[in-house]
Amino acid sequence: MTPAVRRYFDWAATALPDETLQTAAAAPFANPSSRHAEGRAAKDALEAARSRTAAVLGVSPREIVFTAGGTESNALVIHSFLRRRLESGATGALLYSAVEHPSVRENIVLLQRYGLETGEIAVGEDGRVSVPTLEKALAELEGRGKPPSFAAIMAVNNETGAINDIAGLVRQIRMGAREGRPVHVHVDCVQALGKIDMPLKGWDVDSASFSAHKLGGPRGIGAIYLRKPLLPPFGGGGQEGGIRSGTENVAGALLFAAALEKHAGASAVRENALLAGRNMARLTGGLRSIKRCMIIPPCRSESTDDDATDPGRFSPYIISAAFDGIPGEVFVRALDERGFAISTGSACSQGKRERPALAALSAALSAALGGTWQKAVFESVRFSIGRTTAESDIDALLLAVTDILKTL
Repeated sequence: MTPAVRRYFDWAATALPDETLQTAAAAPFANPSSRHAEGRAAKDALEAARSRTAAVLGVSPREIVFTAGGTESNALVIHSFLRRRLESGATGALLYSAVEHPSVRENIVLLQRYGLETGEIAVGEDGRVSVPTLEKALAELEGRGKPPSFAAIMAVNNETGAINDIAGLVRQIRMGAREGRPVHVHVDCVQALGKIDMPLKGWDVDSASFSAHKLGGPRGIGAIYLRKPLLPPFGGGGQEGGIRSGTENVAGALLFAAALEKHAGASAVRENALLAGRNMARLTGGLRSIKRCMIIPPCRSESTDDDATDPGRFSPYIISAAFDGIPGEVFVRALDERGFAISTGSACSQGKRERPALAALSAALSAALGGTWQKAVFESVRFSIGRTTAESDIDALLLAVTDILKTL
């Protein structure tokens, strides 16, 4: 029997649509590249959306490139280095953190097959990249005679909610770069947008990726922040400054801009984070009281109820946990039958048994937890909350979890 009430805890996969934004979709129908009046109107609307997007992000409109979403944004930046290698013989390595989203990790692994050198940055017990783990990765590349020309470190992890100190890590990368060998630093900001303070200029990054549907906007629209142009990996009509050819999604760009203005402005981020923090503290405290539950990473469960969200290290919107004796996929189905939508991790990894982002924690935790940690990766699930999550939803979820553990 389908539950009468559905409760949504998979906001990290996609946010519930914000219906109030739909009026912003009224866009000129014509192709923005057309020279007639209708085309010029569409072009004007697109550029207005670009300016609005840039204003929220605190950057210049010329630094914004509209794309189809976060995956395409990441891939465009990464694959530009293959073209750089082919055209100029550049030999710098591609460095990335062990907990990157599949759209970063898998594209870098693909370039490795084409002969590009790569290096991986380990994470600590909290799932974050630290200066020591970054220094070790940089030293390893230097030892191979392959210093990096590219580094990818995500702002907020999509499975654990771990927040990286992007500003501090970028400073370390800039300090360690060889004279005359600049490093392009890319940040996946898909889970950071609208969730944490995100000073792109202050971070000193070269590029960043975003996706509208994580804010309640439409699917199929995203953006790249590009501080300087890159070599596009494919050609076409030359739209978006030649970076992303193809007829532009004007309606999507306008909706993205509207979602940013409503949910990603500084005041909205602060207000939403306060609510999310209270809800996450309630959820974390409830999970911590369940004997068969292991919060991932375990250090997150050591906080008190008052600081359970640990805002300096973890997003108040995402938490992962494992329930002893129950595979994650089984737990997802059991909660789904009771009216709760959760996931086993990244929506882009559904259907795969591997959990690279969580497995990356094993090196830091296996010594303390041994086989318990390996088992927890298989049993892990992700809970993610959003702007409409209520305390009653949290309480109902915890009650359902407790009920499931009595029978499974």
